[in-house]
Amino acid sequence: LSCYTTDTSDMADSDVSDWFKSIPIVTRWWFSLSIIFPLAGRFGLFNPMYLILDYGSVVHGFQIWRLLTCVFYYPLGPGSGFHYLINLYFLYSYSKRLETGIFDGRSADHLFMLIIHWIILLVVGLFLGLWLLMDPMVIAVIYVWCQLNKDTLVTFWFGMTFKAMYLPWVLAAFNMILMGGGMAELIGIFTGHVYFFLMFKYPQDFGGRSFFSTPQIFYKWLPNRRTISGFGQAPASRRQQDDGDDRRHAWGQGQTLGRN
Repeated sequence: LSCYTTDTSDMADSDVSDWFKSIPIVTRWWFSLSIIFPLAGRFGLFNPMYLILDYGSVVHGFQIWRLLTCVFYYPLGPGSGFHYLINLYFLYSYSKRLETGIFDGRSADHLFMLIIHWIILLVVGLFLGLWLLMDPMVIAVIYVWCQLNKDTLVTFWFGMTFKAMYLPWVLAAFNMILMGGGMAELIGIFTGHVYFFLMFKYPQDFGGRSFFSTPQIFYKWLPNRRTISGFGQAPASRRQQDDGDDRRHAWGQGQTLGRN
């Protein structure tokens, strides 16, 4: 019996380890840090007040680490635990979908997208006095995926099914009704829209320049790898579609991010 129990335990540990290693590297680190910091704050390993974003502490106290910890930390308690778990699910699910979809084999581009979101949220957060940035960071990633897959049907609570393009707004509305919030979600939508517009819409649909280009040093940290995936491609330019004979507004392959 003891041998059977030991074998079962080893098998479970192996399954968890294999699952964790299968998570794409950028999503894996984001997911892990978003567990470590909240638990550390919950069990008193860190003072939570030193993990939040505070203008005075950053500018006058030179507590630079707050610029990072405010993204990963979330206060855990009886009234916030469920919302935190939902955040973790959406973080894992949609960051992974991007990193194995449009950013498949190009984790450096995925990391750079997250950094752009982080910078925008820091500016907005310091201006509006936000203490925590996990909620808008997750919503920004969801928004980008939903714009790239806007006609995909998603299922929400109570069996509701609708197009992915509406998901961020539904999440904002639900949070506004159930928790009296919604501002963090709206800020996340704004952040994701800024990235999506400047990365995809403006260069492709309006013929503008591309504002975001992943620095080469990122590819040294996270080299591109060859993949055979054909999913999650960038939307094709509507300007090209309008010039063609086919007048249907179909999303095509578009341009590939991070091409050297």
